[in-house]
Amino acid sequence: MADALSAEDPSVRLQAALAAGSHPDPGFLETLVERCAVEPDFFVRDMLSWALTRLPPQSTLPRIRRELGSGRPAARAQALHTLSKIGDRSAWAWITRDMLSDADDEVARTAWRVAVVLVPEDEVKELARELVTQLGRGAREVRLSLSQALVALGEAAEPALATAGAHPDPAVAAHAHATLLLRQDPETGFDAALEEAKRLVALGPERAAAAAEAVEGAEC
Repeated sequence: MADALSAEDPSVRLQAALAAGSHPDPGFLETLVERCAVEPDFFVRDMLSWALTRLPPQSTLPRIRRELGSGRPAARAQALHTLSKIGDRSAWAWITRDMLSDADDEVARTAWRVAVVLVPEDEVKELARELVTQLGRGAREVRLSLSQALVALGEAAEPALATAGAHPDPAVAAHAHATLLLRQDPETGFDAALEEAKRLVALGPERAAAAAEAVEGAEC
């Protein structure tokens, strides 16, 4: 199995990961986790995560938790991705602030997604307050991922977003307004919402705040 998962041909690696998941064996655990950390192909990585979900969680989860502290960003990101696939809410306590603000964009994006999946209902507002500290970060895909995570948190994210809408950094304020617009109308599209948000921010803090209130009021 180890040889097949490290074969040069990605199709061979994909078939090996599929076989590991189709015939789950706890003896594959270490090999699957180690391969997750270095696998370059997206589809193979996803199949590796699926194979891990097929193993008993009582053995899989502790091993994945160890990967969350890896010095390799790819290992941390894939471990987080696998946690989102397993969906065991007991893992919520492992999602730290450091992960949500990880310097590696892919790790942070994956942490945002898994946090939304695992967060207990009584901690949603706190998670939203933590996520808004990342507004304005990175390129388009990073900002889109953050907006999607905040939108998925629902109404509980609105107070934190409304506060961020008055941030002195126009990039942060625009990102906050764009996310509120997406929450109001997901069909708007991120790029259109961001352009509209930039226009609102250009109006100035007071008029932008009034516009944000109007967005919230439109949902009531």
